[in-house]
Amino acid sequence: MNPATGEQVGSVPVDSAGDVAAAVARIRGNQPAWEALGFKGRRRWLNELRDWLLDNSDRVADTLKSETGKVRAEATIETPYLADQINFYGSKAEKFLGEQKVRPNTMLAATRKLRLQYRPYQVVGLISPWNFPLVLSLGDAIPALMAGAAVVMKPSEITPLGLNEIVDAWRNEIGAPDVLHVVNGGAETATALVDHSDFVGFTGSDVTGKKVMARAAETLTPVSLELGGKDPMVVLEGGNMDRAVNGATWGSMLNSGQMCISVERIYVEDGAYDEFVEKLTDSVGELKQGIDGETAACDVGAMTMLSQLEKVEKQVDDAVEAGARVLTGGKRGEGPGQWFEPTVLVDCTPDMSVMEDETFGPVVTVTRVSDEEEAIRLANDSRYGLCASVFGPRGRAEKVARRIEAGAVNVNDIVFNMLAPGLPMGGWKESGIGYRNGEYGIRKYCRSEAIVSARTLLRSEPLWYPYTPERHALVSKVTKFIGGRGLRRFR
Repeated sequence: MNPATGEQVGSVPVDSAGDVAAAVARIRGNQPAWEALGFKGRRRWLNELRDWLLDNSDRVADTLKSETGKVRAEATIETPYLADQINFYGSKAEKFLGEQKVRPNTMLAATRKLRLQYRPYQVVGLISPWNFPLVLSLGDAIPALMAGAAVVMKPSEITPLGLNEIVDAWRNEIGAPDVLHVVNGGAETATALVDHSDFVGFTGSDVTGKKVMARAAETLTPVSLELGGKDPMVVLEGGNMDRAVNGATWGSMLNSGQMCISVERIYVEDGAYDEFVEKLTDSVGELKQGIDGETAACDVGAMTMLSQLEKVEKQVDDAVEAGARVLTGGKRGEGPGQWFEPTVLVDCTPDMSVMEDETFGPVVTVTRVSDEEEAIRLANDSRYGLCASVFGPRGRAEKVARRIEAGAVNVNDIVFNMLAPGLPMGGWKESGIGYRNGEYGIRKYCRSEAIVSARTLLRSEPLWYPYTPERHALVSKVTKFIGGRGLRRFR
């Protein structure tokens, strides 16, 4: 369904648990040949995908607009992101995963050649959300594929069309090896994918993430979870107020606020509060919400999921009833379609749901604080810790940033860490386990394997085998020497 119009725009068949098992088995059988291609061979096919994405970016954006309700500008950002991921991991994968020599730390170890290699999990299962249907699915599949794994993805049942279109192109238009597949459906399909995968990546709510982790624990399947956020922004006195306002507007309203790294709570020092609130209210109030076409004519789109719209509405209504004030927006937009007005709230208290729970909609709260210490305390007073931002004089802002409890903190900027593939992207507290991007973002799809080789074959057997009293005495003397003066000298 198109959330902006209420019209049906497509359909996909639902995969049963049996369908998932069969698909994973097929993909698993193709994985060894894919791994055997090596980094250069795999990079060649991913470069083909990159070129297809760039050549068909308008086509992909049209599909995303139709199934998510995004405005044109937001629907076009996913394909360049994916192209950048392919370029980054295509050039860095061998460096991150190539065989490493390990230096010995004792004289005994020096008689051996120590190496470390990384081998991919055969099948990586990815369960992705509806807010960024491609970035948060194919964006994770790219490093897994470069590592040599085969990948099966389950998109949200709300937004499956774009991902299915791309995977179909991978197979039929590009003619790439059959190591990338999509299964469609709801909870039953997702559960089956967890059961049959060798590694599971999940992006979504903390509630569902805990269920995924519990299910994976039954088979001791490793997981990576990027979960919710309640991201704070701190505004200090003496900074560039217009930059802070622009950052807050874009950071809170991008994708209708439907981002795990959206700015949801803003804490402003007393001396800057009045100016900031006035300018932010004007900035958010001027945003154009609606449906655009071939050109980027609107700023804010529809909300993708009806139940999420209802949650946002309830949070705002409950806050207002408890004493919060709406400075702009504050209610559903007129239909057809699923709309909520870009909203700024003030006079909120920490016990309100809009301050405690992830909103995931076009709503931002602003709170006056006496100084940076109060701002830091309130920013950290959350069960989440995914992303944050601090605006103010750079030196002071960086000091504050280093005290925020989050996986990433942007100084005088918003969510840029997500656009820097060399940096890890992940959360603290209940915002998740593991990271995407960077070196860890590809190594997580691999198992480490230590290779130890004896440097000489002068003896027909190791020093300690077979057992004899004389050999035992010799081994004891060597061990005592290495553990005593010899070890100190070696260091």
